[in-house]
Amino acid sequence: MSSKKLKVIPIGGLGEVGKNMMLYEYGENILIVDTGMMFPENDMLGIDYIIPDFEYVRERKDIVRGIVFTHGHQDHIGAVSHIVEEISAPLYATPLTRGLIEVKLSEDKLLNKANLNTIHAGDEFNVGPFKVEAFHVCHSIPDTVGLGITSPAGLVVHASDYKFDPTPVDGWPTDFAKLADFSGRGVLALLADSTNADQAGWTPSEKMLDGALDKIFQDAPGRIIIASFASLVSRMKQVAEAAERHGRKMAFVGYSMRQNSDMAHELGYLNIPSHVLVDLNEALNLPPQDVVLMATGSQGEPYSIMGRLSRGTNRRFDLLDDDTIVLSSHTIPGNEESVYQTINRLFQRGANVVYAPLSHIHVSGHAKQDEMKLMINLVKPKHLIPVHGELRHMKQHAILAEESGFPGENIAVVENGQVIEFKDGEMTIGERIPGGYVFVDGVRVGDIGPSVVREREALAQEGVVTISIVLNHKARLQTEPEISSRGFVYKHGDSDIIEETKKKVIELVKKTEGDIHNQVVKSIRSFLYSKTKKRPIVLVTISWV
Repeated sequence: MSSKKLKVIPIGGLGEVGKNMMLYEYGENILIVDTGMMFPENDMLGIDYIIPDFEYVRERKDIVRGIVFTHGHQDHIGAVSHIVEEISAPLYATPLTRGLIEVKLSEDKLLNKANLNTIHAGDEFNVGPFKVEAFHVCHSIPDTVGLGITSPAGLVVHASDYKFDPTPVDGWPTDFAKLADFSGRGVLALLADSTNADQAGWTPSEKMLDGALDKIFQDAPGRIIIASFASLVSRMKQVAEAAERHGRKMAFVGYSMRQNSDMAHELGYLNIPSHVLVDLNEALNLPPQDVVLMATGSQGEPYSIMGRLSRGTNRRFDLLDDDTIVLSSHTIPGNEESVYQTINRLFQRGANVVYAPLSHIHVSGHAKQDEMKLMINLVKPKHLIPVHGELRHMKQHAILAEESGFPGENIAVVENGQVIEFKDGEMTIGERIPGGYVFVDGVRVGDIGPSVVREREALAQEGVVTISIVLNHKARLQTEPEISSRGFVYKHGDSDIIEETKKKVIELVKKTEGDIHNQVVKSIRSFLYSKTKKRPIVLVTISWV
């Protein structure tokens, strides 16, 4: 056995749903699997999205030998531009995943900087000392692969997102034979998806959506507008087939939806007959009952097509009286409030909204409990590391394994930043590195920290009071203080809070010696809270004359 350790280091995706990123480190070599992003939570005001904290990688960028992508969903490729800006290692992806990465890098003007390499399920290739074997798995997007990663320390199976779908849309089931082959060689550790670990049974096949779509198409009196992820190519295919069956024309709406559908068509993953697919302008001039539109916004994103339609601010077209809106995706944990707000606004504007669980218009791409047990029994790993999910999901994954007879001491339930080490076939828990959030706010990456987000939340909830003080050379008031507020009460009962605050400031300046600024801030905060039970941000500026 080798004297070196294999380190498995989760940078993102463990303890949360999203921003998946895993490192495999052996000696002076690092292999990265996926570089995902995550949607912000509702209280993360002004944040566009979140990426992993990859400072550990940045400090070791010279030993990164390659980055392998399992599939093209944003929670696995969404941070690729940020990585490519700083790390020059080669990227490996299957054709559709590569196409989606190219679209993203092109938008960020980084395509020429990326060293992209195409791989296929069944390929074997070397990344430094790692031999990587890509094998096909079913998921809710075509061209998804799991990875067999062999280092001198042993074979690790990185199952990523998967399901055992017997009738997948693309007709390509998960590669059972490869999983059995791994088992025969001896698997040091299995890293497998935990997203649906709290759901019993077996995830239904994508094919069952065809019946649900047929019913919607039969019942809809006017236009059908289907919201989905822009990367969900298999859903595009199913909607196009339903449109053809029911004699409707189909158009894609929104930049990302059009870009991805064009790319999938060029690569041969999406073949929509010319008599079915039309551009948006033509679709908007057809009778409503002859049209189906496919757009973004299934997660309630405010600036998506669906978000703008729900508020009546979409520029190209508005809702019509008999429109049927279909939200065809799983609500990502943390997005429930924004999704339900969007649904409510759509109803208010007169649309008929079809969404889960009222209709089976989405099927998960993730394995449920029985499939997770099957994966463990097929691979027969010595160690199990549940990945991809909140802590409750990963913990339940571990419980399932133990119920199936897997030794509990060989299971590692860890969160981002926790290093897992393998040497001589044994697993130990190593050091802890940073594994938190990096906020992206417009063009700013990492400049906005949790304290700024908390300040934004306080501003939104409590408001701000600004106090302008002009002092003479004796540190006494030259004029009365000027006080204004935004988002904060002016009156409380019969009293005028602003006038009372002004009197309080005058008193403070008269009796304060030393640091007038801090004394005014602290005292006015306490005063305002005593009067209103609110804690506004208090900003004090002092000018001298």
